[in-house]
Amino acid sequence: MDELKEVIKNYVTDEYLEPDSDPIDYETPLISGGIVDSFSMVSLKRFLENKYQIQIPDEKVDVIHLAIDKK
Repeated sequence: MDELKEVIKNYVTDEYLEPDSDPIDYETPLISGGIVDSFSMVSLKRFLENKYQIQIPDEKVDVIHLAIDKK
């Protein structure tokens, strides 16, 4: 699970944060903190599907949302 957290953190950092942004950690609220929006969630879902050769049903995107926005 820590590997997945690190993969998501690195993806979000690379794709959505400006170079001068504060770094994020595992506790950073990505959605409520305004870092990730619904379009970004679709992109993150596709990234995870491609990286791990899996299919994430659309109805499970809420699970990703909860996992990355715990606060």
